[in-house]
Amino acid sequence: MNEVVFLYVTAPDEAAAAAIAETLVGESLAACVNIFPRIRSVYRWKGAVERSGEAALIVKTTAAKAAAARSAIERAHPYETPVIAALGVDGVRSGAAFLDWIESELSETFP
Repeated sequence: MNEVVFLYVTAPDEAAAAAIAETLVGESLAACVNIFPRIRSVYRWKGAVERSGEAALIVKTTAAKAAAARSAIERAHPYETPVIAALGVDGVRSGAAFLDWIESELSETFP
């Protein structure tokens, strides 16, 4: 079984997040993308502390597709430096059924 990976991504707003999600699912690079439309971010950028509203995405993919998903996110993303953090999935409570679903949605034979 292929390892499941979650990618954490932030975007400037819900529309940008939705466009990224549609690209990933449409290209079979993610089985599912959760969008959290309103998060508040505080971060340092070019020497100043910034505060902004953003949207966050959790991209459910496999280790085999993670690099291609990252590339697609970078192409579709409006930020100069988007965050794309890979999080390993360990001990999923829903068990093998969840992991099997992700793998089946992203299998090489899926249209």
